[in-house]
Amino acid sequence: MSAAQDKAPLKVAVAGLGTVGQGVVRVLARNAELITRRAGRPIRVVAASVRNRSRTRDCPLEGVELHDDPLALAGCDVDVVVELMGGLELAQSLVLAALENGKSVVTANKALLAERGDVVFAAAEKSSGALAFEAAVCGGIPVIKALREGLVANRIDAVIGICNGTSNFILTEMARKGVAFADALADAQRLGYAEADPTFDVEGIDAAHKLTLLASIAFGVRPMFASVYHEGLSRIQARDVQLAQELGYRIKPLAIAKRGATGLELRVHPTLVRNSHLLASVDDSLNAVSIFGDAVGQTVYIGRGAGSEPTASAVIADLVDLARGQISGDPLGQPVGGLHAGTVLPLGEVRSASYLRLRVDDAPGVLRSITAILAELDISVEAILQKEPREAGAATLAIITSVAPEARHAKALEQVLALPFAHADYTRLRVEHFDED
Repeated sequence: MSAAQDKAPLKVAVAGLGTVGQGVVRVLARNAELITRRAGRPIRVVAASVRNRSRTRDCPLEGVELHDDPLALAGCDVDVVVELMGGLELAQSLVLAALENGKSVVTANKALLAERGDVVFAAAEKSSGALAFEAAVCGGIPVIKALREGLVANRIDAVIGICNGTSNFILTEMARKGVAFADALADAQRLGYAEADPTFDVEGIDAAHKLTLLASIAFGVRPMFASVYHEGLSRIQARDVQLAQELGYRIKPLAIAKRGATGLELRVHPTLVRNSHLLASVDDSLNAVSIFGDAVGQTVYIGRGAGSEPTASAVIADLVDLARGQISGDPLGQPVGGLHAGTVLPLGEVRSASYLRLRVDDAPGVLRSITAILAELDISVEAILQKEPREAGAATLAIITSVAPEARHAKALEQVLALPFAHADYTRLRVEHFDED
């Protein structure tokens, strides 16, 4: 028997034995010897809370004390409470009770941390326990650890990534098969990538929760979920995906946090990315995050952002760090009291390029009138694609513009749509050129 196996185990209680909870128990059991050696001591699940004790679960539960009330775990003889229930009220009560009792907490609950972070992080700073949440952002990708540890010497200037696998899968299906958004969503639901109610994923709310946490760590600001602009996918049509490809771009569901001279950009929306950029080739349900540091430049992290065992991998990584004593009381990598409020740029001041798809009458002078409006607002045309009319008298224009403030793009679109030859069928998406602008 190794010296690590002789040491007192890290005793763990798991709140919620759903998909991820079962994955945690299963991986801990399957890789027990390996994890013990790496952690320097055994890690054992000794208690758990479940809604239905009679339900069959795909994980070993011998020696695990089951509780009906999750709050009971805060009083159990354990070192760590792992919160995997999701939701806000009950999860917050459990996390605060565990921290108050001096226990460490590991959670995958990005909504709780993004929306109630001020309360939870302050409690963690006062507790003799620690708070860890690697699994809350991009599942099995160690992006929190990268920001807190690997890139600690850097001033982080931007974090840009694909943080929601469901949205990425839908846009990949639209590009690969040429199908409409509704059909791609139905495929995602059938394959288990999307919930019956997919609102949190396809409207950008899930990615906004994750971006809130990434921005807090990257920029040293308090969690500002309410200030994150988010926009969904439902307006994107199959023809937009096709036209973007013809122009040399892919449409990706980006979460963008940037540090600027006058404030932060915090936004989630479908975005055109050049085919030559690595993020353009990240398909299906994969996640990817690019972090831009002043010393290291760009680093990119790609992997499975959800699922039972990828998320369990991140949870167990936090447990191993706790077993080693490597997580401090500062959950965001710095004293919570030292976080500043942060200034978020109004959306109208955010600078980006635009993709415009317009349906217009097939008549002389149309293109000249549109480019005149853009020029008047100091927006130039970088690329243009005109499609022959598929119906009598109407043509499609796809335009990539230069970089300009959001307010000017919005004004230009309003004026173009007011022209007598413009149809109501249009799409406007942002274009991200990364370091090119």
